[in-house]
Amino acid sequence: MNTSPSAVPYQPLSVEELVQWLADPNSGLQLVDVREPTELALAQLPEFLNLPLSQFNQWSDNIHQHLAADRPTVVMCHHGVRSAQMCHWLSQQGFSQLYNLTGGIDAYSGVDPTIPRY
Repeated sequence: MNTSPSAVPYQPLSVEELVQWLADPNSGLQLVDVREPTELALAQLPEFLNLPLSQFNQWSDNIHQHLAADRPTVVMCHHGVRSAQMCHWLSQQGFSQLYNLTGGIDAYSGVDPTIPRY
């Protein structure tokens, strides 16, 4: 996965903004969680498609079968670092409406008490 630094190809998204977007059934969002299955067992949001970065070679060649490049795409991990890497890579694949969840699921657990913090 090439994530060479250049202009940041994504927008930061706060957990409060995500909560608002998730409440809108017409948002058209694609939601991606790049954490590992063991992390999902601890805490997850059911609306998110899991594409673990450790399994990049298994799903990367077919990314356009999983996601549409022209739809708003929110990427999440534990704290926001791996999701930023994914956003960079997705931008290289032609995705243009990318949002990195600031603070990841750790921050989200602060606004949703049903999501455990780990």
